[in-house]
Amino acid sequence: MSILKISNMSISFGGLTALSDISFELNKGQIFSIIGPNGAGKTTIFNCISGNYRPNSGKISFNGINITKKKPDKVAKLGIARTFQNIELFSHMTALDNILLGRHIHMKNGVLKSMLTFTEYLAKEEIKHREVAEEIIDFLDLQSARNQFVINLPYGTRKLVELGRALAMSPEIMMLDEPSAGMNLEEREDLKIWIKDIRDDFGITIIIVEHDMNLVMNISDEIMALNFGKKIAQGKPEEIQKHPEVIKAYLGEEAVNE
Repeated sequence: MSILKISNMSISFGGLTALSDISFELNKGQIFSIIGPNGAGKTTIFNCISGNYRPNSGKISFNGINITKKKPDKVAKLGIARTFQNIELFSHMTALDNILLGRHIHMKNGVLKSMLTFTEYLAKEEIKHREVAEEIIDFLDLQSARNQFVINLPYGTRKLVELGRALAMSPEIMMLDEPSAGMNLEEREDLKIWIKDIRDDFGITIIIVEHDMNLVMNISDEIMALNFGKKIAQGKPEEIQKHPEVIKAYLGEEAVNE
């Protein structure tokens, strides 16, 4: 069952075409990866889906709703969360507080009021949201980082905190932009397990932009490859690995001939 549908999406910046006639569908429960060389347009797709960019043409549908022109906060409230290629956390807040901020779309009285007002009703609401945040900390093994300021955490741990904040939004779709960047080998192996568990245990559909081909090939149900803003291939991991256009995009014409 299709949960997200991109139809003939194109976007240009000045005279530069960033995406050209991109179409694909994401089925509920999939782990769908987008790959391609630097500048291929991968993150631009995320920015269009999340409402940060508005395509020049085409349509983006989420659960049958046209979200092409919706603002980022409206897209988030509908059930699409994301992480960023460059970490977007509050450095001088703790890991717990950053994850708790992911609950803001579910707070009836907003983040600030929930933090500063202590009526019985608001206290109960805050306790509920903190319980969710604590469960995520346990799930991602972030107990040691729980009360530390983000600025003092290793880069790989910060990436997990950002993943936790997106998970705290309880989305239907989670878009992960370079989730393994800055992680060591052990952290990357753990990340593979967490991404699969997020799909299996939380029922969240996942789109990934990632350069680590080992990670992509191990966890993806389907992969789309881009080059210069155009889709050059889409299919199962084993199909993409052997696709001549993908090999050419990454390794050049000589590799294809070999």
